[in-house]
Amino acid sequence: MRTTIKLSIIGLLLLVAILVFANRLLTGSSTQGQTTSLSAPAEVEASDNAYSTKVSISWDAVRGATLYRVFRNTTSDPGTATALGTTPEGTFFDTTGAAGQTLFYWVRAENGSIVSPLSTADQGTRANGAINGPVPPLNPPPQPGGNLVTATKAYLGKTLFWDEQLSSTRTVACGTCHFAANGGSDARAIVGNARSANPGADGVFGTADDVFASPGVISNNSDGTFSLSPVYGFHEQVTGRKSRSYIDAGFSPVLFWDGRASGTFTDPIGGAVVLPIGGALESQVLGPPVSSTEMANANRTWVDVASRVANSSPLALSPSVPAGLRDWIGGRSYPELFQEAFGTSDVTPVRIAEAIATFERTLYSDRTAFDMSVQQIAPLGAAENRGLGIFNTRGCNVCHAGNLFSDNAFHNVGVRPQTEDTGRFQVTGNANNIGEFRTPILRNVGLRGPYFHDGHFQTLEEVVAFYNRGGDFDAPNINHNLIRPLGLNAQQQSDLVAFLRNALSDPRVVAGTAPFDRPTLYSESNRVSQATGTGTQGAGGNIPQATAIEPPIVGNPSFTVGVSNALGGAQAVLVIDSNDPGTGPAIPATASFARISLTLSGSGAGQGFGSASLLVPANSALVGSTFFGRWFVKDANAAGGMAVSPAFKFTVFGDTSSITTNAIDDANTFVVQHYRDFLNREADPAGLSFWNSQITRCGTDATCIDANRVNTSGAFFLSTEFQESGYLVYRFYKSAFGNLAGAPVPVRFSDFLPDAQQIGQGVIVGQTGWQTVMESNKQAYANAFVQRTQFTSTFPTSTAPASFVDTLFANAGVTPSSTDRSAAIAEFGVATNTADTAARARALRRVAENATLGQQEFNRAFVLMQYFG
Repeated sequence: MRTTIKLSIIGLLLLVAILVFANRLLTGSSTQGQTTSLSAPAEVEASDNAYSTKVSISWDAVRGATLYRVFRNTTSDPGTATALGTTPEGTFFDTTGAAGQTLFYWVRAENGSIVSPLSTADQGTRANGAINGPVPPLNPPPQPGGNLVTATKAYLGKTLFWDEQLSSTRTVACGTCHFAANGGSDARAIVGNARSANPGADGVFGTADDVFASPGVISNNSDGTFSLSPVYGFHEQVTGRKSRSYIDAGFSPVLFWDGRASGTFTDPIGGAVVLPIGGALESQVLGPPVSSTEMANANRTWVDVASRVANSSPLALSPSVPAGLRDWIGGRSYPELFQEAFGTSDVTPVRIAEAIATFERTLYSDRTAFDMSVQQIAPLGAAENRGLGIFNTRGCNVCHAGNLFSDNAFHNVGVRPQTEDTGRFQVTGNANNIGEFRTPILRNVGLRGPYFHDGHFQTLEEVVAFYNRGGDFDAPNINHNLIRPLGLNAQQQSDLVAFLRNALSDPRVVAGTAPFDRPTLYSESNRVSQATGTGTQGAGGNIPQATAIEPPIVGNPSFTVGVSNALGGAQAVLVIDSNDPGTGPAIPATASFARISLTLSGSGAGQGFGSASLLVPANSALVGSTFFGRWFVKDANAAGGMAVSPAFKFTVFGDTSSITTNAIDDANTFVVQHYRDFLNREADPAGLSFWNSQITRCGTDATCIDANRVNTSGAFFLSTEFQESGYLVYRFYKSAFGNLAGAPVPVRFSDFLPDAQQIGQGVIVGQTGWQTVMESNKQAYANAFVQRTQFTSTFPTSTAPASFVDTLFANAGVTPSSTDRSAAIAEFGVATNTADTAARARALRRVAENATLGQQEFNRAFVLMQYFG
């Protein structure tokens, strides 16, 4: 659709410009103010007998603070407390206090000359003990010089890590696959669970090579609609490997099972090296947000990710945010948070990665029972101690070495045939690395089943049994000095499991307390749409299935609803209303939230699928409103000719005061919404690409963008597709009834929308056969229109043809030429009345399609359509 804008409507296009800019007035902007005061740090916590060499003091980040000063006293009197030192981080270690003495600690936030009041005191004690043995307790992970830890940057990273808005569907956060309570891995990965199953190398579910890993996004397109995955359909895709733990990840020189995230961190936009060494965490962040399985659509780039972040309200989807993080965010936008963390408000891919990596560097689990024992603070239990002995004498500690219990090297241990997943070979290309994977850190291992890269074993007991029998599959690169039958009896296996499960878990990780606390995710809340009721089956006994998992938050430009398991090639209508639309067979003519029609893809019974991406208006009146949606699919095999999906139910949520941008300012959203408003369908790929490019080619030139948005909006009104559908409906009502009482226009939106959808159903101008479909729709519409009660009561069948035609032209406000008048009357032939329904329809069409009428109503219709849109 590439209609040229006519000079005659330039004046009218100014109205579009006004409408385009008007929405911008509805969203305010905020500015980053200068820090004038600081709050006292909250949640100050001093460790109590957790370390023999130090006391750890931690606190919540303070908005506006750049430095924290820590004070200590032997009494609870802050007036005589001694300053120990300063740090930009959210943790400080006191290594000078006497062992066994209870000490009082305070923290003060600072920013230059501005200082906060002292925090509330907390008591801490350095334990009596000494480091004993060859394996020392854990210290904090190293920091790359170009990305040092600050409390502010860590809090920004924590916000980003748990924000599902980073994914293209707004349903997956980085943290979705990394729960502390599951040892930093994915709680959803369960052996035998269909939702977390990947069919593995053979592509067949239910076979031995199945992988149990992390559900990601539904396969989706850049316009927000779903694309049918040949493996998962409209269900979440599952990763090919189980997620590793994000806890203690800061110690590893490379990351992922195959080590593809190296220590050299490069800008994903320009390719410049940002961190030459020590940047594995930063490198790792770059993968998932642009993975079409994990968080993205197929064409997503880091430019798209950064734009999404910049235009999102931090953690807007989360039902619950830890108090300290919530207070630090304080209703600010992401650019404002980046301003505090980095000095300017620029939201860039590099900064996103650096912030998330900084957050992850604060997550190290150094308070396990093993750490207590090597500091002689508390001994291991009897079973755990026996298990440690087995661990050290049967070769477990060769690969699981040091205080991380990992050599961070790559090994093939024979879990599955090495060719099913070639592992490290995919990075190095070295045949010696086929089937090798990086040794996992064993801290908190008892929490994070299933185990191995493919989630092969659900329990530690199964893992120990696997090693005890010497693995399951042989390969040339397996070290048989290590992977061999161990000869452990049942008690020894039980003791080894006890050590792994009990001695290596940090109690803060188990409980999910700071620093391992987190926001509640949208995807685990009752905000997700819920299925309700039953549907009506169609061809092959299949009941259409609705998919609605994206967040119905105010301002969401892409609340996508899919339908599958329906008749391929059929016409489908999505109806979302404040009441359940029911199971038909009649499709509701109107809906309070949305009514969208489309032609399903696929062919045959149960093979039809499609989706519609909807805008949830940024309207505070919608918050708390509950809606019900169903898909209606025309299917001659269904009762009443209509197969209907079960209903889905959702309640709109969100805070419009936090919306700092207007969704319609996004070029893609702007174009997609015009397709829906003017053409009553989803955008075809070619048309979307063309019109989107008309706006995006302007770059950052605001004047160009505004002009091309105006031109684009006008072009949709002028398009053949709209002129022959929506504008024709307008002219039908004008010819049949004239203007509405007390109004300068002939039709209400509630009447206009379903009629325009009827004429435009299945039509995409430019596609083969579109003229035939359009003409068929027009004829059917005209025949139905003249049989409506309002029309038959206005024009009884006893009306003479000449009177019938003259009244239509009079209502239209047109003085016809004798030729036009005669042609309309001639539709009735020699009849003296207008009882012939088909003749009535043809005569009405002649008047409605009269060129003079089209010219006379052009301006009024243009304005009305902009209002309707």
